[in-house]
Amino acid sequence: MSHDYGAQRADTYKTFAEIGKNESWPKKAVVVFQFYPEDIEAKWAAVEKALRAKGFRTSHDEHLLDARIGPIDINPDEIWRYERMATEAALPFEFYPEGWELDD
Repeated sequence: MSHDYGAQRADTYKTFAEIGKNESWPKKAVVVFQFYPEDIEAKWAAVEKALRAKGFRTSHDEHLLDARIGPIDINPDEIWRYERMATEAALPFEFYPEGWELDD
């Protein structure tokens, strides 16, 4: 099954707009993209290596992988650019996007 990047992009833009109604966005921040493994035998080291090769800083617990980038400009185009990059790196290892947030 192929990944629906159009739906993922639409969700990112919708989330950005909805949050922006209630709070202001900083000009720059670190963004954390989260991915969950499809398989119990997840290839944590391999996916982290692929993400680090793209400039992300990674960490994980037993359920989720965090891929941090930035500080980057905070706008939907820039967030989507990095979200797609991270997703393209993670999908071959059967890690699927779970969302994103600004790092504290």
